[in-house]
Amino acid sequence: MMQTIKKQWFLLSLVLVFVAVIFDQSDSLVKIGIFLKDNNCPEGMIFLIFIISGLLIESDQIKAGIKDIKSTVLALTVIILVAPMAAGLLCLFPIDTGVAVGLFIVAVMPTTLSSGIVMTGAAGGNMAHALFVTILSNFIGIFSIPIILSILLSFLHQEKELVIDQGAIITKLILLVLFPLMIGIVLRSKVFNPETLDKFKLQVINQWMIIGIVFISLAGAKHVLLGKGPAFFSILIVVSVFHLMLLGVSFLLVKIFRVEKGRCESIIFMGSQKTLALSVMIQVTYFNEFGIALLVCVSHHIVHLMIDGYLSVKMNRRLMVKNH
Repeated sequence: MMQTIKKQWFLLSLVLVFVAVIFDQSDSLVKIGIFLKDNNCPEGMIFLIFIISGLLIESDQIKAGIKDIKSTVLALTVIILVAPMAAGLLCLFPIDTGVAVGLFIVAVMPTTLSSGIVMTGAAGGNMAHALFVTILSNFIGIFSIPIILSILLSFLHQEKELVIDQGAIITKLILLVLFPLMIGIVLRSKVFNPETLDKFKLQVINQWMIIGIVFISLAGAKHVLLGKGPAFFSILIVVSVFHLMLLGVSFLLVKIFRVEKGRCESIIFMGSQKTLALSVMIQVTYFNEFGIALLVCVSHHIVHLMIDGYLSVKMNRRLMVKNH
């Protein structure tokens, strides 16, 4: 029993945070989470994650990640093309218009800024390549989101003029990703001895940062989640199926193109995860009349962290068995 808890502590912690926040009748945890959000704690956690990522990334990983064109193309294919197609297929079934809008918003998003990189590293993959995919997909998303989302919305007879704040996204990438990453890389080369760095402990700290971000996200979204009642459970099914479709295609592409261990992890995690902050911004700005769409965005974020948290542990365990 204790061995299982130790191996699955990350997933169990995510579940525990979810249960604690949702069933806290006093809303004390919600107040704490909102206070942390109002004081920019999520951004601070992402900043710390990328400093630690810089400490963890080796120069060989950076070179290999940038040169790995095949893995980059496969990951971007899932992020930019497969995800909207999967959402379109799901919306062939009788789904509420607001749910469909939310699913379309999620589908056109670039990959998440932090959790995918952490899980890629935890699973034994190339974090530098995961980082490269993050930057590239978020930059491409500036131009692809308005086009692809408009196409998807046309099937629902929803017409919106979408204008993405390109400068804000680029600034966010520089301040929250590139700048702290460079700090970590410089600290690794100039201050710390790479041979004495405890990579396991650093990975654990990063995973705790992800748990903290989930806690804050849940606290802010609790009343939206509970306010929809039975619809919440049907949305959980939809976003779970959507995420499993992306994972399934990612694994299939890895197998077809024979991408080996150490390179495939970034395709799997970066391809299937979607950023929450930008999806919420687009929902609130352009689709405020579909309140349930926000629930879809938040629910998918929680679901993909739960599923991928389990998956990263399982893939890491297989890698350890293979190495031994």
